Amino acid sequence: MSLDTSLPLLLATLLALAVVIAWVRLTHWRRAAADRHGTSLRFAMLCALQPVFAALLFFTLLPPRQTATPGMLVVMTAQADRVALPAPWQGQPRIALPEAPAMADAERAPDLGTALRRHPDAQTLHIVGAGLEARDRDAVGGRTITFSPAPLPRGILALSPVAIATPGAPFAVSGRVNGASPATVVLRDPAGQRIDATAVDARGNFHLTGLARLPGPALFRVEMLDARHAVIDAVGLPVWTQAAAPPRVWALAGAPNAEWKYLRRWATDAGIDLHLQVSLGGGLQLGDAPLPMTADTLRRFDLVVLDARSAAALGDGHRAALAAAVRDGLGVLLRIDGTVPPATQRTLGVSLTGDDEAEFHLPRAAPDDDAWRARRGVGTADTPVDSEAITGGLPVLTRRDVRVVSTDAIPLVRDANDAAIAWWRSEGRGRIGLWMPVDTYALVLAGHPDLHASLWSQAFGTLARAGTRTAPQIPSQIRAPQRAAFCHLADGARITAPDGTVTRLQRDPATGDARCAGFWPRLAGWHQLNVGEDSTPFHVRAADDAPHLHAMDLRTRTEHLAAVPRARHPTRAPAAQGPRGPAWPWFLGWLATAGLLWWLERRRPAAG
Repeated sequence: MSLDTSLPLLLATLLALAVVIAWVRLTHWRRAAADRHGTSLRFAMLCALQPVFAALLFFTLLPPRQTATPGMLVVMTAQADRVALPAPWQGQPRIALPEAPAMADAERAPDLGTALRRHPDAQTLHIVGAGLEARDRDAVGGRTITFSPAPLPRGILALSPVAIATPGAPFAVSGRVNGASPATVVLRDPAGQRIDATAVDARGNFHLTGLARLPGPALFRVEMLDARHAVIDAVGLPVWTQAAAPPRVWALAGAPNAEWKYLRRWATDAGIDLHLQVSLGGGLQLGDAPLPMTADTLRRFDLVVLDARSAAALGDGHRAALAAAVRDGLGVLLRIDGTVPPATQRTLGVSLTGDDEAEFHLPRAAPDDDAWRARRGVGTADTPVDSEAITGGLPVLTRRDVRVVSTDAIPLVRDANDAAIAWWRSEGRGRIGLWMPVDTYALVLAGHPDLHASLWSQAFGTLARAGTRTAPQIPSQIRAPQRAAFCHLADGARITAPDGTVTRLQRDPATGDARCAGFWPRLAGWHQLNVGEDSTPFHVRAADDAPHLHAMDLRTRTEHLAAVPRARHPTRAPAAQGPRGPAWPWFLGWLATAGLLWWLERRRPAAG
């Protein structure tokens, strides 16, 4: 007989013996009393309370076990002590994972897999606290999951990773905060200068834009401020800046003008191979040597830029070759600086209405002058930055007041009033863009060449022919020493750590066409995923870095596990004994009974 079964029997025997001894003592006390009048009721109450007193003491020392349903298991994770366990789960056996706080009634386990081997009949898991770590998610298998999450922390909960940035081009940052209203989110560059700021919306979401100038790794900083501009939370934002392969561009100008002049100057400075042909009429041309518009010629380029005149001069064969090249992946940008013929509109798959001109303003690059200056920098000795341009503001620009009639057109550029001034749409494997501004060169004349470059860089980068290489799928949040899954891997994939250690990735055959492999980073910092000649950088956070991001990631992934429908396994076993319930209600009853017994025994009858 085990101690768990013998202890209640031993304690019950001792208490029963104590009750009998108490009854004998009370009988002897009554017989010895000199005055027996008025003591009969007190004697009966004292005798009746003895077994009640013993029973309450028994349940105080050994509270009754709660009913547990076989096949159910409560899994305690980090911050489990901040969650009130639902009533149906209070009597179930509990497992505490390493991250869980110390709990007296929970069995400790090094991981969920070990806990399930100890409880092989568990088919329903109730997760309590922050959520399951990466090491425990695969162990769930086909079991049913329910989740009682811990309260959300106060700070930055989500932060979108930044793709590889291009020097001089803006990058976007979005995320979510919790716990402060109103709140402001600020983006600071590696030097600590504020380059953007925005107020969060009603749901706590925010959107920022940054600017990276030099190639290589950089650590920006996102701060959450309260109404008094005190920092509530701050998270590092790793950004890798790398010069992309410049697109090959063929530009056909129907007439020379300042817009083409400054576009070519920007392309030359940016290292873009721009083949520009400018028609003067009567068969005369300026610029580069004329090329025939054939399928072979178009395959040599990633983007074709046209204006209204050059588009109108295309013949039927040229338009057919251009349309076929777009479906094969070529990008086309049409500058609408005049009337676009209906045949060209049909080729591009759009319908344009209107032909007037209208003025517009571009949005400011930063919320205030200080942030704007920080984004622009100081320039170089050859190209200094015009410090007076910020004070003067942005110039008024002109655009064609044309309405795009297309169900699949997507805004490419918006003005200060959030109206689209450029559009793009997909056509096969390629993209077609419509550009309404006619005098963006005025930005350069007003001292804002950076904004002029940003506009055209955004247009070229969006529309140019995309590469055919299948990029590996890298997780958005990687943290040492947690497991991370890399998918879409080719043979020979390897990872180089910051200290130079090379790890070869072994694909898991069970992942099939996803071609995934697991990686456990040891160090925080920038790593390189190398596949053949291609190298993709990614950042690994330290275990204690950005804890609020980690908490939200655990919560989201555990909620996803709980949302996946799974087949329920019927449980045929009868109800089992779960952990013992709380002892304090029995203790209060025992204390009240002890006080009543003390009063009855010490009470003296009134004289006379």
